Amino acid sequence: MNSTHLNCHRTEYPSGVTGWLNLGGWRGRCVQSPAGALIFFLIGVAAALHGQSQSNDAAADATGGAKPVAVTLDDAIRLAQASESGFAAAAAASRTAGLDKSIAVAGLLPNVSYYNQGLYTEPNGAHGQVGQVSDTADLPKFIANNGVREYFSQAIVNETLGLGPVAALRHADAAAAMAQAEEEIARRGLVAAVTTLFYSSLAADHKLAAAEQAHQEALNFTRLTNEREQAREAAHADVLKAQLTEQQRGRDFEDAKVAAEKARLELGVLLFADPRTSYTLSAPQAAPPLASKEEVDQAAARNNPELKSALAALAASNADVQAAWGALLPNVGLNLTYGIDAPQFAANGPDGVRNLGYSASVTVNLPIWDWLASENKVKQSQIRRSAVQVALSATQRRLIAQLEETYSEAQAARDQLASLDQSVADAEQSLRLTKLRYSSGEATVLEVVDAETTYVAAENAREDGRVRYETARAALQTITGTM
Repeated sequence: MNSTHLNCHRTEYPSGVTGWLNLGGWRGRCVQSPAGALIFFLIGVAAALHGQSQSNDAAADATGGAKPVAVTLDDAIRLAQASESGFAAAAAASRTAGLDKSIAVAGLLPNVSYYNQGLYTEPNGAHGQVGQVSDTADLPKFIANNGVREYFSQAIVNETLGLGPVAALRHADAAAAMAQAEEEIARRGLVAAVTTLFYSSLAADHKLAAAEQAHQEALNFTRLTNEREQAREAAHADVLKAQLTEQQRGRDFEDAKVAAEKARLELGVLLFADPRTSYTLSAPQAAPPLASKEEVDQAAARNNPELKSALAALAASNADVQAAWGALLPNVGLNLTYGIDAPQFAANGPDGVRNLGYSASVTVNLPIWDWLASENKVKQSQIRRSAVQVALSATQRRLIAQLEETYSEAQAARDQLASLDQSVADAEQSLRLTKLRYSSGEATVLEVVDAETTYVAAENAREDGRVRYETARAALQTITGTM
């Protein structure tokens, strides 16, 4: 009878892991032929290399090989609001002012407390009855105390009626409104700053691309002049001029790289914990439209936070005047106490005496004479209110002027965008035609260099025009809040 000899192969994996080959769940099976052993070995090698490749990819991601973060303008604004210290301080001040308002409301409401005390006084040796019936007839040494042992357990309700707490609430309400307006001013200012940095960085990237293209054009033109010189179709002066232009374009390209990196770092400071974080900017190709003048005027009158802040400051000043007058008027204090004040800590005393009870009091404070301090405080508050009224008027005038100036700036920048786009297209066409004319011997090297310079200047001017328009729109947003 023929017998088959089974060869069991133990494989050493390339990754250093040894073990029996496993395929399809058949663990530890023996291979019946050298070909089968070879197949199993190749499968093991492929699996090990695949695992090693995945480990290398993970290591690359951990060391900064991840893809750059794509950032839109809305993303940039959201990230900046979460990390910018000035806006965080304004938001904290607004929330704190809101709590001050709640505290002022609490000052108008009755306050309730529960008071407990046990009092022991050394007896003086004499006997008698002071206050309620006591277990001992000894009198306390301190005549202010009612007995040797005295216990308090009382719920106390207090309320003060007067003009002062009402004025404090009005002041807190105005201060909260002013802090909220200041927070909105900080938010809109941050939006304007982020918008300017965003489009400045985007423009710097576009300028870098234009500088790189111009450098490449200069290299190509240098090669063209060399070819024409070798063909005896151009003078060596053309080659020198092309080389000088190429060198200048190279320096411009290096400067553009530095400017782009600086702009990215400036924006990265507002967006990320590490400003060196790699990111890409995404913005619509076409500039957004500009609202009409009527819409801007209405929004400025309705949503301007600086005007709201000035009005809130005036309301706070009026409340201060009211509070100063409150110091010249009477205050009424109300008190209600319920509980025990007895020699025993119990609801009932000896002989059925009821210890539980209540007391109520009304106190009226009439200010008579304080050497005119209160009158002077009234005058101080009125003087400060006059200054706030002047500031409100100045804010209104400044708002009108800023609105007109900013809208005119945005309108002019918007109108120039189409012209700048056309200038770039014309400059590109002029450069192409001039190079063709130079190739055919109909143009000079100076004309080509001038066309290249014009094209680069047109590209840069277009990017500056977009930044100018977006900056003007962001300035309008700080006034109207409509961006």
